Amino acid sequence: MEDLGVAFWSGKRVLLSGHTGFKGGWLALWLHQLGARVTGIGLAPTTEPNLYQFAGIADFCESHLQDIRDAEALADVVRLADPQIVFHLAAQPLVRASYRDPLGTFATNVQGTVNLLDALRSLQSLRVVVAITTDKVYQNNEQPFPYRETDPLGGHDPYSASKAAAELVIASYRAAFLSEQGVAIATARAGNVIGGGDWSEDRLIPDAVRAWSSETPLQVRRPEATRPWQHVLEPLNGYLRLAEQLWHQPALAGAYNFGPETHEAASVRQVISQARDLFQRGEIHWEDGTQGPHEAGWLALEIAKARQCLGVHPRWTLQESLQRTMSWYRRQANGESAAELCAQDIAAFQVAASSRCNA
Repeated sequence: MEDLGVAFWSGKRVLLSGHTGFKGGWLALWLHQLGARVTGIGLAPTTEPNLYQFAGIADFCESHLQDIRDAEALADVVRLADPQIVFHLAAQPLVRASYRDPLGTFATNVQGTVNLLDALRSLQSLRVVVAITTDKVYQNNEQPFPYRETDPLGGHDPYSASKAAAELVIASYRAAFLSEQGVAIATARAGNVIGGGDWSEDRLIPDAVRAWSSETPLQVRRPEATRPWQHVLEPLNGYLRLAEQLWHQPALAGAYNFGPETHEAASVRQVISQARDLFQRGEIHWEDGTQGPHEAGWLALEIAKARQCLGVHPRWTLQESLQRTMSWYRRQANGESAAELCAQDIAAFQVAASSRCNA
């Protein structure tokens, strides 16, 4: 059940917000490989280097560099694209950045979502919307068991709170407007993602690659913080599968967690120690966890709903995910094509699905 269908995606008109980002870039490449006609909207990349340029994402889609906070410009792109399926990934995605700019974070993550959903109300051909939020939408009580989709929403920091608020916006638009139009809309709550091509600030693996490549020590603020780490292709596979299933079964609309098995949740110390071994060099300075603003100490997701309703299962262990991630960065730094490296990982991921189905 897990194999994604080229027959389904071929020729589908897809609007992808956030195509200039890390996850959005990978998804644009995968959708192109599946034969979809992709229109992307997002801000110009904020880092140098970035996957959007290195992988030539603009060559694979109709690219619009615009801000989703501009409702009128966004609506123009939506009308032009006339999508059948929408993936909404555009966001201010960083916890620490949300402390520095809470107004911008709420404007992008809440009002930007409102702007997109309102623009979608006028479309006749639209069938499916998959809106990406985060594993951090839950009211985190540092509980010793994984969060389920029915657990209360919350958010201590502005990023988490803005994504929880976006969940409420999406539920409102589903109930008040989109379900009546025959549009199935779901939210996807994914764990921490790793993979080649992420150069964002304040993310563990990109920070490590930058530090170790320049032969400077990596400062690790909260070594004991535990998260549901997964390769970027794991949630993207879930998003694609969710869209396919919603097309055929709109009643599946709702919220879905995508993450590793519970026992695969790991501390920052475990992840970065393995990453250094795979990178084959690098110094680490472990701090005591008191620096900087509040961040949750323990977080894991219950993924039974995605398994049972969508047939989505984790494919790569944390060790394999880290191995592929660090290999991607080393090979790209040695001159290999970013687009080709992504294509190779996608192909390997699909082989893992076939192996699982034949086991």
